[in-house]
Amino acid sequence: MQLGLFDTENRLKKLSKLGDSLVRLNKVIDWEQFRPVLTTILKKEPKGAGGRPPYDCILMFKILILQRIYNLSDDQTEYQINDRMSFMRFLGLGLEDRVPDAKTIWLFRDTLTKAGAAQKLFDGFAAQLEAKHLITRTGTIVDATFMDAPRQRNKRDENAAIKAGNIPEEWQQEKQKNKLRQKDTDARWTKKGNELHYGYKNHVKADAESKLITGYTVTSANIHDSQVLAQLMDDEDYVLYADSAYYGETIFSALPKGLELKVHEKGSRNHPLTEEQKASNQEKSRVRVRIEHIFGFMTNSMCGITVRSIGILRAKFNAGITNLAYNICRYEFLCRRNSVTG
Repeated sequence: MQLGLFDTENRLKKLSKLGDSLVRLNKVIDWEQFRPVLTTILKKEPKGAGGRPPYDCILMFKILILQRIYNLSDDQTEYQINDRMSFMRFLGLGLEDRVPDAKTIWLFRDTLTKAGAAQKLFDGFAAQLEAKHLITRTGTIVDATFMDAPRQRNKRDENAAIKAGNIPEEWQQEKQKNKLRQKDTDARWTKKGNELHYGYKNHVKADAESKLITGYTVTSANIHDSQVLAQLMDDEDYVLYADSAYYGETIFSALPKGLELKVHEKGSRNHPLTEEQKASNQEKSRVRVRIEHIFGFMTNSMCGITVRSIGILRAKFNAGITNLAYNICRYEFLCRRNSVTG
C-alpha cells in the first residue's frame, strides 16, 4: 500500500504528538550557524560542468549529529534514514529525495576529521551558548570518561613495540599493509577498579550550573586524568570542582593563578581523612556530581560512548562530535526549561 500526501502528514503529526525529540531540536537550533566552518573546509575548485551536485553540507552535518545521538554505524545510518520518517523530517528530506549512502557519510566525516573540524564546530557553538548567558562560569567541573575502541588481538612483542611508540616491523612489510590499516597503534589498555578498558579518554570540563560542556581534550586510555588538567583550565575558570584524582600540590601548581580549588581531598596510609575533611568532600560532591549526569546522558540517552574508528585523530573527532551533540541536546532542554529562544 502506498502512502498518500495526507497519510504522510497525518503520520508525522502523530509522531510529533507522541514526542519526537528531533522536532524539538529543529525548533531551537539554528543549523545555519555551522555553515561557515563547513563550507570553508569543504570548498573545492570547480571541475567544470556536469556531474551530480554534492549534498548540502548542513544536511550532511545533521546526519553526523543523528549518527552520534543514536550511536549508529554508517551502514545503519543510511538504513535508518531511509526507514524512519522522523529522521527524514529532521533532515528535511521527502520520500522522493536521494539519501546519502554509507560511503558518502564516511567521506564527509573523514574530510572533517582531517581538517580538525570538530573542535572548530564545538567552539563555535560554545561561543553561542556563552553569548546567550547559558554558561555562567560560576563553577567549572572536570572529569574524564572512557571511549572504548574495538579490542586488538596482538602478540606480546607487538604490544611491547606499540607501548614503546613503535610500529611492529612485521606490520611495516608491503604484504602486511592491509593488516596495518586495521591496527590501532594509538589506543591503550588501562584498568579501573575491576574493569579493563581499551581505547581513549574524553576529558571534559563543564559549567557547573548549566551542565554544558565548555572544553575537552582526548588522550589514550592510560593517561591519568590529572595530567591534562592544566591543559583544560584557563583564565575564564574561577572555581574548580574535581574528584580526588586531581588532588596534589604538583597538579595545583600548574593551574592558573587565582583559581579557587574545590577538589576532593584524599587520605593516605596512616593519614586518613578527618571528619571535617569528609564533610568538606561531601559538600563539594553536591556540585561535582553534576558532571556524572553528562556522562550518564551520553551512555544512556546517546546509546553509549564508543569509538568505531582507528587512531587518535578519528577518536578526537568522535569525542568532539559527541560533546557537541550533547551540548545541542542539553541546549534544547534548557530552552524548554528556561524559555530561551533559539
